[in-house]
Amino acid sequence: MVVLNRIYTRTGDAGETALSNGARVAKHSPRVAAYGNVDELNAAVGLARLHAQADVQAALSLIQNDLFDLGADLARPDMERDDEAGYPVLRMIETQVTRLETEIDTMNTKLEPLRSFILPGGTALAAHLHLCRTVARRAERGAVELATTEGVNEWAVKYLNRLSDWFFVAARIANNDGQDDVLWVPGANR
Repeated sequence: MVVLNRIYTRTGDAGETALSNGARVAKHSPRVAAYGNVDELNAAVGLARLHAQADVQAALSLIQNDLFDLGADLARPDMERDDEAGYPVLRMIETQVTRLETEIDTMNTKLEPLRSFILPGGTALAAHLHLCRTVARRAERGAVELATTEGVNEWAVKYLNRLSDWFFVAARIANNDGQDDVLWVPGANR
């Protein structure tokens, strides 16, 4: 159980922060940037929830919880095992990815195949879900970049990849099952 009785600690005033294993790193380190992107994504999902009906709110709530799991995963370096840490280390797992895939497949059955790229927009919910999609892609790029120099759980990266797809399909559903998607017209303003 987490207990936060003081919000400011002054321990980061010199430009460093603590990872979940206690190691101190620069606030601009790739690992901090990676889980910071996930935190930003979680805030964007919270904003999208304001425009969602109960069923979509429930799905977004699950995603927000997963994003906290993902942030905890990324905040723990070197793929440390439970026996090394002395307690269960929270890591993203395959079932979290397959849940997204199942939900994407279910949503996608309602949609006609695309014949054009889609411009982000339409309903307020769709626009917010498209924003979530782009922030998820940035979070994925940050996790992939981190993985070039440090250990990153493969399921963390896969989750972010599927999540951006989930947001795309959910945005189409929010646009009257794709009927109100805003389509790109190549060269329309030449």
